[in-house]
Amino acid sequence: MGAVSESTSRPRVSARLAAIAESATLAVDAKAKALKAAGRPVIGFGAGEPDFPTPSYIVDAAVAAAADPANHRYTPAAGLPALREAIAAKTLRDSGYEVSPSSVLVTNGGKQAVYQAFAAVLDPGDEVLLPAPYWTTYPEAIRLTGATPVEVFAGVDQGYLVTVEQLEAARTPRTKALLFCSPSNPTGAVYSPEQTAEIGRWALEHGIWVITDEIYEHLTYDHAVFTPMLRVVPALQDTTIVLNGVAKTYAMTGWRVGWMIGPADVIKAATNLQSHLTSNVANVSQRAAIAALTGDLTAVEQMRTAFDRRRRTMVEMLAAIDGVTVPAPQGAFYAYPSVEGLLGRTIRGVTVTTSAELATLILEEAEVAVVPGEAFGPSGFLRLSYALSDDDLVEGVGRIQKLLGEAV
Repeated sequence: MGAVSESTSRPRVSARLAAIAESATLAVDAKAKALKAAGRPVIGFGAGEPDFPTPSYIVDAAVAAAADPANHRYTPAAGLPALREAIAAKTLRDSGYEVSPSSVLVTNGGKQAVYQAFAAVLDPGDEVLLPAPYWTTYPEAIRLTGATPVEVFAGVDQGYLVTVEQLEAARTPRTKALLFCSPSNPTGAVYSPEQTAEIGRWALEHGIWVITDEIYEHLTYDHAVFTPMLRVVPALQDTTIVLNGVAKTYAMTGWRVGWMIGPADVIKAATNLQSHLTSNVANVSQRAAIAALTGDLTAVEQMRTAFDRRRRTMVEMLAAIDGVTVPAPQGAFYAYPSVEGLLGRTIRGVTVTTSAELATLILEEAEVAVVPGEAFGPSGFLRLSYALSDDDLVEGVGRIQKLLGEAV
């Protein structure tokens, strides 16, 4: 045999990409769908995806757009001018402050906005304060820039809401940014106007960037209200990036339209990146997004009402399980029960020591897919989406009740 060449002895995949973990939520959803396709009656609580069809008036706008040759060509990388204007108008309507359309960059879904926001302001050696439990993509996007996520954990006793005191304790001279997500994925927690303002003023005082993910803004329940960071602390406008999109509000996850709003230099830098990375978002999807944002919110309210009903059912059923503690989520469409009371107990011959092991057991024995807390921070929790039919929800949580009721 000949000598191994220098090129073949090197790693085939870059260290940067080899270090990225697979999206745990998408992995669980894919596994559930594969088992279902194989004939097993699996019920999936994994995906953060509304089960409703996209409202018909949005689909109709897309059909018309597909027939228009103007949409068959490249358009500006930053987005169709009409969509950027619609996003600016929607921001004024829903968030209560003005932004210029030139401050908006339309992205291929909310995830691209997340990646580009971090890429625009972070350098190797920077640190980002990341309240935990967190959405699984945030730390991976941060690490890709060479920066370091610094987890700040708030548990059940705090309603999954971090405090300024915790953030201050985690702050170092290398702290560059704070990720803020309210309503929260994965917990459904919602910061009050007072809490949001306090955190915003703290960030302003210390010159820390705020990257605020507001994609669940229209999904709040009980007495909770969505509080835009820039409405309560407008002085943060020069050091804040707002992330949003149509996916969750309008049941448009597959259309891939998100956006970021920020200072001119940041938006310019992110637009330059996107011009090389993906160019413009699909024009038909952009035209559909215009219809969504300029229409009324009747369909949105109908979906929110259904989510609220399912939320209450899920919380009631989960709370009835011995060893499970579930703060009532006030936003988004997730419940995030603590299962710490089940760890160390035995279920069908298996002694469960982590929430990952428990999630595997639930899938294998109850044929129900949930996402373990390890995907979002510390072990000891599960995330269940209630964005599925009422019947499937009751059947799925009922199976979990029966299985976990056997714990000894």
